[in-house]
Amino acid sequence: MEILQVILTSVLSVVALFIIGKLMGHKQIAQLDFFDYITGITIGSIAAELATELQKPWKPLLAMLVYGLFAVCMSIMENKLPRIRKYANGIPTIIFENGKISRQNMKKAKLDLSEFLLLCRQAGYFDLSMIQTAVYEYNGTLSILPVSTERPATPADLNLSPQKESIYTAIIMDGRIQGDKLKKMGLDETWLQQQLKAQGYHSAKEVFLGLCDSNNTVQFYQAK
Repeated sequence: MEILQVILTSVLSVVALFIIGKLMGHKQIAQLDFFDYITGITIGSIAAELATELQKPWKPLLAMLVYGLFAVCMSIMENKLPRIRKYANGIPTIIFENGKISRQNMKKAKLDLSEFLLLCRQAGYFDLSMIQTAVYEYNGTLSILPVSTERPATPADLNLSPQKESIYTAIIMDGRIQGDKLKKMGLDETWLQQQLKAQGYHSAKEVFLGLCDSNNTVQFYQAK
């Protein structure tokens, strides 16, 4: 009976976490700021306690709901009042600009030189002379603006007019034809079979992934 209770409370904690996560939005997963980080750790700890709390599981569940509602309210207030976001999460800080490192801003961001150089290397910049401005964001990432001579060339720089690219749609996944997607693109399986034969395939089962764009250009990939 006790094992069944543990299973039920574990399921309850997962469901509660899922619902609260949906209410808080994908920001909790995609990019954590300081407040989201604290809230996420706290709710996760309470959920773990809920999974083994057999006597009064409603207590940790209530605490999870309180934290979740508080996070939602904070998110709404941050959208309505930008000043709250400034104090809750902080603001972007310029660490490096025009060949000079701001020691004062590094202290504000609680960032040392080793960490700054590490973030630069992670962004692909091993030479600081290639950087015009480096901004330390409130979520702990470093945004870098390269000097104009080091930025990648664009078609406009080369006076080129490339064709507009389109998004590819998966029409075959793991050897299975995605009929609904074919239909939305105005295509059918007869057309797909012709494309497969043109590239040397006998059936869709031989293809791990098949892609097609709005120009009906197809790409087939096999699994190793």
